[in-house]
Amino acid sequence: ITSTLIALLCLSAPGGVSLLVPQPNINATVAQNILLSVEYSCRGVATIEWKHVSSWGTKKIVEWKSGNYVNISAVYKDRVTIFENGSIQLLNVGVRDAGYYFVTVTEEYGTNIYGTIIVNVYEIIYEDLHFVAVFFAFLTAVSAILICFMWLCNKFVHLFQKKTHKLTASTTEEIELETIEC
Repeated sequence: ITSTLIALLCLSAPGGVSLLVPQPNINATVAQNILLSVEYSCRGVATIEWKHVSSWGTKKIVEWKSGNYVNISAVYKDRVTIFENGSIQLLNVGVRDAGYYFVTVTEEYGTNIYGTIIVNVYEIIYEDLHFVAVFFAFLTAVSAILICFMWLCNKFVHLFQKKTHKLTASTTEEIELETIEC
């Protein structure tokens, strides 16, 4: 299975350029840092370019030539870290960072190879947690009120039973006294 996976992900071009994309799908939450991991090999000097494509459009993230220059887009200036193996790390991702990330490795003789990573970014919805906390507090309050109500009902039942018992006892005494008086 591993050799099949590597064969599928390691795309080879005739010019001797290869690209490995070990994790083609990435799930992240807002404010998380993600690593768009690739590894390329090339006989000569390669140029690596990353682009982001989403419903908001296409943006060039970064382009660099191994050992020479780095050109990072102004939008990503403080949010991207590049690595010599062709990988990039995006810091503090947001919902707008979801989409397709295309990496292009171009050999100095013009041979290109492409890779794609799909990134899903999810928001942590605190409103749901807030609702659960409020609902739990409401249920706790209702249960406390019901416990107090049951305690009061129990006290009233005991008081009522004592009064009924005293009335029954005093009525029995009167009946016994009347029968003795006769």
